[in-house]
Amino acid sequence: MSRTADHDLSHLPSATAGLGAVFARPKLLAIACVVALAALGWLYLALLVANMGGKFTALGPGMGALDLLPRAIIALCRPTFGLAMPGSAWDPSGFAVVALMWIAMVLAMMLPSASPMLLTYAEIADTAARKHERIVSPFVLAAGYTVVWLGFAGAATVAQFLFTRAALIDAGMASASGLFSGAVFITTGLYQFSALKHACLTQCRQPFPFFFAHWETTARGVFRLGLQQGLYCLGCCWAMMAVMFAVGVMNVVWMAALGVVMSLEKFTSGNRLTYGLGVLLIAAGAGFVLAAFAAHWPPH
Repeated sequence: MSRTADHDLSHLPSATAGLGAVFARPKLLAIACVVALAALGWLYLALLVANMGGKFTALGPGMGALDLLPRAIIALCRPTFGLAMPGSAWDPSGFAVVALMWIAMVLAMMLPSASPMLLTYAEIADTAARKHERIVSPFVLAAGYTVVWLGFAGAATVAQFLFTRAALIDAGMASASGLFSGAVFITTGLYQFSALKHACLTQCRQPFPFFFAHWETTARGVFRLGLQQGLYCLGCCWAMMAVMFAVGVMNVVWMAALGVVMSLEKFTSGNRLTYGLGVLLIAAGAGFVLAAFAAHWPPH
């Protein structure tokens, strides 16, 4: 990559010269990586939700608004795409569908929040490329980051299986227990105030010192940097992702909202947003718990 930076490529065929110019700009590659993979994740989720049939309201709070939209997309994707996931269909194909769903969620929700890290690396790499120093594509960094979240997707798939077997999640992949939803919200809210959350969030907000101290010029080294940054991101955001179990695993309204919230946490400074979210999550969790008790009061 660095060899093409600031070089005259006019002697090459136009297509080759254009491709070389693109690959000589790490920042452009980083942006393309985030946009393309996140868009792929959202597209998969949109097709999967459209193919499930039934009322969107059953998928979790907020999803009822989508019942007002036309479902013309179903006619396009129903013949070959997707698989309705009944609670008992935990055969290999069922596991594969749920795993693919969580992978799509990871791409859609977490890659946009990783853009500060990818762009910081790309800016440093761009400077190095202009000095004709050896650099590695941001795609390698993104690959290391993504591997960590693919591991989370696998763990979430197993967790969903266990929650379904325990009757905490119903056949529509929505929470079947107010107490369960409340516990998830309260746990996530409390985690917002933890030292681990803030240590990881600091690393996500300020990736420049990390890259400056650990700069690598080999693909293996940059991949390892991506793994480390992925672990920081996981430590920062795993609890927010777990909220999907409480609001409906296929609830794209909450997916979008949580994706925005996690990105804002990394784009802003200070603890006001993080602490405010913690208070709201704990309050919402308490509301779920109180509603669950009220539904069974007075005892028979």
